[in-house]
Amino acid sequence: MKLSARNQLKGKVIEVTKGAVNGIVRIEIADGITITSSITNRSIEELGIEVGKEAYAVIKASNVMVGVD
Repeated sequence: MKLSARNQLKGKVIEVTKGAVNGIVRIEIADGITITSSITNRSIEELGIEVGKEAYAVIKASNVMVGVD
């Protein structure tokens, strides 16, 4: 897989929760560190996303917000 996005974080799917149209996919990229994404149920099915399978969280954004206390 080749993508222009530089932030490609490989991990394991730890949770899939389907809603009426969209679902929530949680990918653990390191011990205790997860990325959560909302994607369509159709994409979940077409990609074969299931708990325990490997997946990539791919992040490409022109703006990234940073905050501090």
